[in-house]
Amino acid sequence: MLLAALVLFMAACNGPDAAELSLDHARTVDPPWAIKPFELTDHTGAPFTLASLEGRWTLLFSGFTYCPDICPATLGILKAAQANLAPRDDLQTVFVTVDPERDTAASLAEYLDWFDERWIGVTGERSELDQLLESLQMAYVRVPTGNNEYTMDHATAVALIGPDSKMMAFWPAPLDADQVAADLAALPAL
Repeated sequence: MLLAALVLFMAACNGPDAAELSLDHARTVDPPWAIKPFELTDHTGAPFTLASLEGRWTLLFSGFTYCPDICPATLGILKAAQANLAPRDDLQTVFVTVDPERDTAASLAEYLDWFDERWIGVTGERSELDQLLESLQMAYVRVPTGNNEYTMDHATAVALIGPDSKMMAFWPAPLDADQVAADLAALPAL
């Protein structure tokens, strides 16, 4: 009896695994993989680390505030997907910049206010951003456009990170707000 209780306790501490997720539209990662430690800064200037992902579900999208199309469209879809859900304290949305030279904490705060003031913008040193984004297999590249200007090409998937800070699933582009909402509604409450 004690052994059974211990096994259940350990399973609860490790969080759900991919086999326990019932997502109809996201692609699950089985087995979920660990995210390397990182030290970044959120849009309020507070530290944002691997511990910031623990204990809740996290939707994570990478992009940049100067993005003319994919980023605002994706964030708009995420906003629409979450609009019809009951508020959840166990779900956070994180936007990680791939352009830290231009995306300061202040500019991320201003940008995210257009979508949802509860969302978290993340910036920091490129090496630390790379640590996080490489862990999620989210690639990006700086593309010169002339006259010392540039844009960024980047991954367009939205990652689902589990409460144990592991990569659990992702939604590839193109996103559909109703499909993402259905999957979010199916996430186990914590």
